[in-house]
Amino acid sequence: MAATLIDGKALAAKLKQNVRESAEALPRKPGLAVILVGDDPASRVYVTSKRKDCEECGFYSEEYALPAETTQKQLLDLVNELNGREDIDGILVQLPLPKGLDEREVLLAINPAKDVDCFHPYNVGQLTIGTPVFQPCTPGGVMEMLREYGIDPAGKRCVVLGRSNIVGKPMALLLLHAHGTVVLCHSKTPDLKELAASADILVSAVGKTGLVTAGMVKEGSVVIDVAMNRNEAGKLCGDVCFEEAAAKASYITPVPGGVGPMTRAMLMKNTLTAAKLHQGVE
Repeated sequence: MAATLIDGKALAAKLKQNVRESAEALPRKPGLAVILVGDDPASRVYVTSKRKDCEECGFYSEEYALPAETTQKQLLDLVNELNGREDIDGILVQLPLPKGLDEREVLLAINPAKDVDCFHPYNVGQLTIGTPVFQPCTPGGVMEMLREYGIDPAGKRCVVLGRSNIVGKPMALLLLHAHGTVVLCHSKTPDLKELAASADILVSAVGKTGLVTAGMVKEGSVVIDVAMNRNEAGKLCGDVCFEEAAAKASYITPVPGGVGPMTRAMLMKNTLTAAKLHQGVE
């Protein structure tokens, strides 16, 4: 069996076009502020790509590139200033922050109505009870992919590898809300290979190259590779041994070109949602 490739790049372009059309109908442009502290190269790439996404969607955007020596008070003051700006609908603080800064305090300071990353405890709580205002960008992007390709989690065994607050936990919740039977695995899980091999939908978000081998993939399953790693040759790859898994799966995401573009597109969708709320538009 040759698996069908889930084209995240094409789907993200489609989603951003829909977002742009909706944004054009609003009284004012949606506004996104991105804060980058320090000079982490990967974070710089992400921030640059988000500015490009805003341009594609017709959004107003601001970028704040702060030195690594920025104090906690300076960062919180900026967040509070942006909280009060009517032209800014979403605030994104690029993680990780340099050592010495309290990430939790900064995320708590963001107005939940502008928390387009869906990291604030209020929004996490709304997600937990099944009434989310925003969807966490990566898990939300995965759910969009499943819908686009007609893959319904209802009644299926869904195994999630990785329990991070950003991907693993919210991914499990979204699959659960979609009536999947969810198993959330982590480094202390016994029988990990057997559990993975039982999955109808397998989502891997660990960050370990070569973690998911053919023996962990059920025949005809859906394999979603969230991880973004580099192998020994420096090439981008995920957790999944792609060729091995593709020979057994019915659907599979590539790395790159799979979940990554959808994560960025979902940030745009969340910013649009925030702008509609702030402008009183349904």
